Amino acid sequence: MTTINWLEETNKLKDELIATTQEFLRIKSVLDPATAREGAPFGEGIRAALDFALNVCEKAGMTTKDVRGYAAHAEFGQGKELVGILSHVDVVPEGDGWSTPPYAAEIVDGKLVARGAIDDKGPTMAAIFAAKVVMNLGLPLSKRVRFIFGTDEESSWQCVKTYFETEEMPTMGFTPDADFPLIYAEKGLSDLTLRQTYAAFQQLGKPVAEQAEAKLVSLQAGLRMNMVPDKAVATLTPLSVDSQTIIDRYRKHLEQTGLKGLAEEKDGSVVLHMEGVSVHGMDPKKGVNAGTELIHFLRTLALDARAAVYAEAADRYLHKQHGGEALGIAHDDEEMGALTLNTGVLEYAAEGDALFRLNIRYPHSISFAKWSAILAERFGEAAFELEVVEHLTPHRVDPNHPLVTTLQRVYTEQTGEEAGIIAIGGATYGRSLDVGVAFGPLFPGRPDSAHQRDEYILVDDLVKATAIYAQAIYELAK
Repeated sequence: MTTINWLEETNKLKDELIATTQEFLRIKSVLDPATAREGAPFGEGIRAALDFALNVCEKAGMTTKDVRGYAAHAEFGQGKELVGILSHVDVVPEGDGWSTPPYAAEIVDGKLVARGAIDDKGPTMAAIFAAKVVMNLGLPLSKRVRFIFGTDEESSWQCVKTYFETEEMPTMGFTPDADFPLIYAEKGLSDLTLRQTYAAFQQLGKPVAEQAEAKLVSLQAGLRMNMVPDKAVATLTPLSVDSQTIIDRYRKHLEQTGLKGLAEEKDGSVVLHMEGVSVHGMDPKKGVNAGTELIHFLRTLALDARAAVYAEAADRYLHKQHGGEALGIAHDDEEMGALTLNTGVLEYAAEGDALFRLNIRYPHSISFAKWSAILAERFGEAAFELEVVEHLTPHRVDPNHPLVTTLQRVYTEQTGEEAGIIAIGGATYGRSLDVGVAFGPLFPGRPDSAHQRDEYILVDDLVKATAIYAQAIYELAK
């Protein structure tokens, strides 16, 4: 058989690819509970985007199935085995500050600019058009190829959870929603809450702190478990020292540490503000946790009994403890990297609940059961109970699996570059498949504009990725 020039074949569809992608991106497919209904559980915009993708697939000759609006699929080819391509049609809210309208999908300096351009509507359309290339060439396939479209990837993943309750699991597959060359391994992800109720604290039987300088009334830091808090605020009632003494100590602390913050007296209370640096929770050491830094200062004060227990636990186990070292759960893995611990939310109410919300990511070589038991034991000593909010086990495909080696070969043949494989601390749709990896569309060296203002994909990269996906689909399904 004559060697196929995949980029040349893709370029025959280039104008249609760009125009269809622009039309797709002009649909505002943001989660909208106000317009949710049966068949559109996440709102009318997402439903419209799902219908659009299915319509493109139907026109190309694929058969489609809608799974109650939670997800849908489009399929072509024949055979017992199934190759899955999993992407999503929902996008995050657009935010402010765009230089072009976020749903205009304008091309500016070779960039297709729109919310969803790189995450994940641009790549979704690239994969569909890749299938059109294969179908137009009339190439024989021995497997079925199925596009699975999710609708809730940017929030709770209910889409794929619902889909796989009733639908066939692909033999293997990939998601075009990450980086090239290929992501084959993802750490386990856990969102945890450590909660100490007022009643649980009282059962500790701690004596009243007779020489307390201040009572901690409340503390709040952070909004999401998977982000390092960049702001924290604590309210104190002065006891054996006056307000100005606490304020002066805090200002001196800020000066000595180089941290930024503010102290003020308000209605007889002292309110302390701390500024940090927010980064993604997968690598918390790159940020500055405003919550644990503020508690680190509070530990220099003689606090009331309950606040002292809360602050001591936070300072010992969470302040600058990005790998769980003090807890005794630190673990490094040559392949996936180290366990990471992010304290994303800290809350304290003097007569209410005191809690820490953690995001912990861990490699496959340590079990969730092992490290979570240690965590529960350590914090249990201070009357905190562990609640598992969400837990995803580590995901890994054998580097020698044909899925991995085939996609590596395709990438190398198309780009002339070595196709290394990557392990990450984040989560892609690849982990929704029993045997799934993440494959593009972001090329090495390209800045990642996902979730940012002026999100974009280079038009040339969209076309190039389509050609890579076309060969990948053929090689996996031939």
